[in-house]
Amino acid sequence: MTAAQPQEVTLSATGVTPEDVIAVARHNAKVVISAQALAGVERVREHIEKLAHSETPAYGISTGFGALASRHIPAEMRTQLQKSLIRSHSAGMGPAVEREVVRALMFLRAKTLASGRTGVRPVVLQTMVDVLNAGITPVVREFGSLGCSGDLAPLSHCALVLMGEGEAAGPDGVIRPVPELLAEAGITPVELAEKEGLALVNGTDGMLGMLLMAIADLRLLLTTADITAALSVEGLLGTDQVFVPELHMELRPHPGQAASAVNMLAVLANSPIVASHRVGDSRVQDAYSLRCAPQVAGAARDTVDHALMVATRELAAAIDNPVVLPDGRVSSNGNFHGAPVAYVLDFLAIVSADVASIAERRTDRMLDPARSHGLPAFLAGDPGVDSGLMIAQYTQAGLVSDSKRLAVPASVDSIPSSAMQEDHVSMGWHAARKLRKSVENLRRVLAIELVTATRAIDMRASMSDGVLVPGPAGAAVIELLRATVPGPGSDRFLSPELEEADRLVGSGAIRDAAETATGPLN
Repeated sequence: MTAAQPQEVTLSATGVTPEDVIAVARHNAKVVISAQALAGVERVREHIEKLAHSETPAYGISTGFGALASRHIPAEMRTQLQKSLIRSHSAGMGPAVEREVVRALMFLRAKTLASGRTGVRPVVLQTMVDVLNAGITPVVREFGSLGCSGDLAPLSHCALVLMGEGEAAGPDGVIRPVPELLAEAGITPVELAEKEGLALVNGTDGMLGMLLMAIADLRLLLTTADITAALSVEGLLGTDQVFVPELHMELRPHPGQAASAVNMLAVLANSPIVASHRVGDSRVQDAYSLRCAPQVAGAARDTVDHALMVATRELAAAIDNPVVLPDGRVSSNGNFHGAPVAYVLDFLAIVSADVASIAERRTDRMLDPARSHGLPAFLAGDPGVDSGLMIAQYTQAGLVSDSKRLAVPASVDSIPSSAMQEDHVSMGWHAARKLRKSVENLRRVLAIELVTATRAIDMRASMSDGVLVPGPAGAAVIELLRATVPGPGSDRFLSPELEEADRLVGSGAIRDAAETATGPLN
């Protein structure tokens, strides 16, 4: 069943969990800062103050940035330097990204500020948290980040709002003047001091936030894919014997494959449809899209687990440049490079496309009378007069084709920038943006398979006078779906029904319905 979300998340010097990020980004959990973290931030700031007043130039504190790092900046111009950095870097273009992405971005940046490794004043951290808690969402544009030196443009658009400038939406989603939004929330704009501009923009927070949300979404969708695949097995009179445990972990010890096979076997347990043709069926083997479903979804599961390992490591990181070390040294580094995150974002786009692809093949098989073992063409009420789910499969095919294009990796496409100072970049932000679209496509593909498989099962029952019915898990899923999505019949406006199935898949309701019969699924 769906776990309850925390109502409050504490930022400490030791970091946060993936669940914390989801709670803040998607469920508006309140963020509080531990006293220990604030004290650590205050203590580390003292090192920056000493360097700021030293005659020795220190990068990002008393010098320019990037290709302009060789220029020493006089003390009286350093506040202007910070403002100029944020204003000039707020150069994004295109449509605004989703609210949950911006909230994840800000929360993860606040996490790094709370680590005590960036050298900002406590007021900067507190202001960012206050903006989050007030439900104020900076407008972050689609294009601007190359995923190196951090997600510079997206983070700068957020930092600009802390300064009382830029664009932002209130809790109601309406874009209004930033000074007005801050004043209503009782938030005083920040006057940035030495080092603070860099600390606000030098992180992989955007791509990491999108990775964590994609992992959460894919975990749900991969369990749902096991359910819809099992329903397709019932709809196509397939066998459950290829999912028995002794064929998986013992012979091919991939954990994800074994987990998916267990799920499918559980959904098919006590299925009269499956039992009806165990004896006397002339078929030797089912098609790959049925028989190999655990191998494909399982490989996807294992890739998600790898991505989570990378994301967990990145969550434990304190990414900034320069960074304040425990002994007080302020050191330049390259930890802002997004390659580790960008790679797994691209990996996940590949598996998302492939899981969608095999689901579409199962759908097409159920609609084809030459391969569906007795089902009417396109599962139409009156084939020839009605078209049934013919065009739903077209939609599914279009989604899969789009996901295949989105599976082309972004992380191999470096474009040099900053006068060749930043001569190799990760494109991790772009990898994350296309992964979000791919995950959305997968959800819709599974919704169409769900509608198709449940209609096929209903038709089996009708054609057999109620003999060929699904197992308890399939029956529970169909009961839930039929509350809002009608079963077989003459042609009707189909789009709203597919959208409703999509909603049920995305909310976890389909998984929860199956689990009322199976118990918790992997």
